[in-house]
Amino acid sequence: MLVINPGSTSTKVALYEGRRCVTQNTVRHPARRLNKFRNLSDQVPMREAAILKTLKRCGVRPEQLDAVAARGGLLAPGPSGTYIVGPQMLDDLKNGRHGTHASNLGAIIGSRIAASAAAPAFIVDPVVVDELCPEARVSGIPEIERRSVWHALNQKAVARFVAHRLGKRYEESNLVVVHLGGGCSVAAHRRGKAIDVNNALDGDGPLAVERSGGLPAGALARLAAKNGIPNILRKITGAGGVLAYLGTNDMVEVERRVKAGDKAARAVVGAMAYQVAKEIGACGAVLVGDIDAVVLSGALARCKPLVRRIQRRVRFLAPVHVVPGEMEMDALASGALRVLTGEEKAHRYN
Repeated sequence: MLVINPGSTSTKVALYEGRRCVTQNTVRHPARRLNKFRNLSDQVPMREAAILKTLKRCGVRPEQLDAVAARGGLLAPGPSGTYIVGPQMLDDLKNGRHGTHASNLGAIIGSRIAASAAAPAFIVDPVVVDELCPEARVSGIPEIERRSVWHALNQKAVARFVAHRLGKRYEESNLVVVHLGGGCSVAAHRRGKAIDVNNALDGDGPLAVERSGGLPAGALARLAAKNGIPNILRKITGAGGVLAYLGTNDMVEVERRVKAGDKAARAVVGAMAYQVAKEIGACGAVLVGDIDAVVLSGALARCKPLVRRIQRRVRFLAPVHVVPGEMEMDALASGALRVLTGEEKAHRYN
């Protein structure tokens, strides 16, 4: 199986035999090269060529593949699971019908490579997996309904991993899971479903590396009237958060600055930890205090100053498990394999 995970400036590529990862590679796409493309979809040939080059280097021809599994993008909301890539999904992704994000490229590229192998293409737990309880959808303004846009793929994989560590099935566990990355999602998982989670893309929840998180609504409306909506949307997603305060999205550099006594860096990391911890506490209320574990995952779970501050504030709720990095590639391969072996039936997107 070929596994593809496109990000804003990179594409992760892996080959699996069953559940075993044979090889994995991250192809970097310099900003100067990406800036030459007018639209996101224009990047498809470039990224596809890089993936095929990786396959060739491994001595694998596309026609040898049994399946392609790709990260799912911004689609219509749906249940958790593995989806077969089809025309309606590709049309929605190509036209950005539900939003534009680098993850939209996964199914598009995957379907092209899978077609040359006469093999199926799948996505697994896309970012729009929606399991919200009715109360979580209410925003306070009838014209606005809260949306479920989060790191579903990694959160579900990490939740299953920690549940197994606790000697339980995911479907039997109550967990608060946090993904710490360029964006941040904090979800209340109740017996196999994420019944509440912040919209990690569109201005909700804690501030993150490049996202503003939730903002005072009145002040935001006035700032939008003054500076224009496109400018404000950019500040919310892409130019907010740590980047806006410290001028960098490199958390390794931020951690060095904290250790060197940089007061501004220390204050921003402290504020991020405070907001993440507050969101964890809110999820604790959603689960009525019945929590088996709090789980911290994602690239920023390697940032010790941030993790220590979060742990100090939330460990009274439940034991805190730190699972640094991401389990997305394994989760994609496992989701496709469950369908190929008949363990699970693939969803049809509509």
